[in-house]
Amino acid sequence: MDTDISHYVLHADLDAFYASVEQTDNLSLMGKPVVVGGSPESRGVVAAASYEARKYGIYSAMPMGTAIKVCPGLVRVPPRFDRYRQVSSQVMDVFRNVTRIVEPLSLDEAYLDFETRLSMCEASRVAEYIRGQVRVATNLTITIGGGVSKTVSKIASQVAKPNGLLLIAPGDEAAFLAPLDVEIISGVGPKTGVILKTQGIKTLGDLANIDQNWLLKNLGKRGADLKIRAVG
Repeated sequence: MDTDISHYVLHADLDAFYASVEQTDNLSLMGKPVVVGGSPESRGVVAAASYEARKYGIYSAMPMGTAIKVCPGLVRVPPRFDRYRQVSSQVMDVFRNVTRIVEPLSLDEAYLDFETRLSMCEASRVAEYIRGQVRVATNLTITIGGGVSKTVSKIASQVAKPNGLLLIAPGDEAAFLAPLDVEIISGVGPKTGVILKTQGIKTLGDLANIDQNWLLKNLGKRGADLKIRAVG
């Protein structure tokens, strides 16, 4: 039975945004490893990498010189932030045509909340509508995750990337989150990840079940917050 959900959140995230805009605006770049960022001579870093570039292990904030070394055929494009803001505005307009409650996190991602009750079927239709409208308006792909909280919806979109849709039904949060690597959650960077994994905390399920006193002792109040996120 597809029951109504009293509160549901979508997390919408454009795929490799800056690089995808450059590929869309210059079709000769389609299918090529593309990065947006400063030149290696000026110690520039990668601001965004296309999925073709990511196959070589290239990621945001990597020194541009390193990126070029690991992928000799890499195409570097200087950033055009005015253009990215223009495209972002088009995408946010699509969101606001669907719901009044839009919380942008950056130019390429936002949370969408709904004031009315939705069924899972309705949530899926809304998400697919958004993906279609973004494609029509910008020719870009967008990934959407959904859940009863921001944490669940954001992780769902991370898992679904690229160009995916993953909606977690109420009650399924623990089963969805438990097997995922602990570092997928916001707030667990490399250093915190090492601390957790030395204690055998490798998945969100492990984190959800760890003694809260240990988290408070080793990570402070942030540890308690991470446990809350681990259960969705």
